[in-house]
Amino acid sequence: MFTVSLVFGTRPEAIKLAPVYKEMRQRGDRIRLVCCATGQHRGLLDQVLEVFDIRTDYDLNIIKEDQGLFHITVSALQGTRDMLLQEKPDILMVQGDTSSAFAAALAAFYLKIPIAHVEAGLRSYDRFRPFPEEINRTFISHMADLNFCPTREAAENLRLEQISPDSIHVTGNTVIDALLQTVALLRERSEMSEEPSGPDLPPGRMILVTGHRRENFGPGLANLSHALVDLVEKFQDIFVVYSVHPNPNVRKPVEDILGSHDRIRVIEPPDYFKFVALMCDSYFIITDSGGIQEEAPSLKKPVLVVRNVTERPEAIEAGAAILVGTDRQRIVAEASRLLEDTAHYSSMIIEESPFGDGHASERIVDVVETFLRKRAGKTGEYIVGQKS
Repeated sequence: MFTVSLVFGTRPEAIKLAPVYKEMRQRGDRIRLVCCATGQHRGLLDQVLEVFDIRTDYDLNIIKEDQGLFHITVSALQGTRDMLLQEKPDILMVQGDTSSAFAAALAAFYLKIPIAHVEAGLRSYDRFRPFPEEINRTFISHMADLNFCPTREAAENLRLEQISPDSIHVTGNTVIDALLQTVALLRERSEMSEEPSGPDLPPGRMILVTGHRRENFGPGLANLSHALVDLVEKFQDIFVVYSVHPNPNVRKPVEDILGSHDRIRVIEPPDYFKFVALMCDSYFIITDSGGIQEEAPSLKKPVLVVRNVTERPEAIEAGAAILVGTDRQRIVAEASRLLEDTAHYSSMIIEESPFGDGHASERIVDVVETFLRKRAGKTGEYIVGQKS
């Protein structure tokens, strides 16, 4: 039996690893799974653990008020090191681009434990956008023995960086697995038309909004908020639901600008099931979230991306998303076009998502098992990056 250590700390990581967790649990006769939550998100993370019935073996609980990158990175590095020394897993798996994922991978690298990186190869090629995620993701892939890429474009990015082709596997994105499983459950429960944020929503077309990127702190989020006010004043048949991140750098400007408008609802982040229902009920979505850029095309929802660059260009190239930056006038103009031009709106609804078919987690676990079986026949000290 092989021991796999799964490390995550944020809501998006837990959502995207939930299908992998489920797949590994189903192979419990061959895989011993050790889950470690770093815990820099608390309430948001706990929501996902409950919804997907994920049981953690370790909880580092590194969260503290107004936490910064130094605290997250150092605390996750030390805490993961202790867990790895205790459990001695055959491989460590991390997802995405958080500072805790980077720190966990670094701890495994220092201990010469193989590393699997889920959602590898995404690049914006601007090291400060997204910050610090672009560099975190790049470093993890260069340490990893298995790089699971959501798309062929992501895999090509790694080949151009001269990462071993033997480590690169195109699997699709696990967020599509989680999304499709959730939509199926919602339909089974007849919850698709439920109003997740409360009974007091006004009538009309709903624009769903999220925003949390560090590079948008300050003027960026303020410009987005002012643009939303402009939109509801321009269009009387719309309303906005803004799921606001608990980070005070996000919450304060949003609540200050949007808190009193009668057709704008600023809500606490709902659990994943309810958020998926919100996405399904929306007319379109405005966001700086990477995960939503991936999810929305599968739900046939156009997306306006309030970023200047994105490491997920596939949605842009497919016509399902538009980069609008954080310029107030540009946001209003592109949103107005979606609200007024039905042909343009229809052109942003694509038939097939570029991010996968809902079976990424099965492919990932298959590759992990094959890798570990090959390694089991080896003798001597493991050399990082060596392939069987």
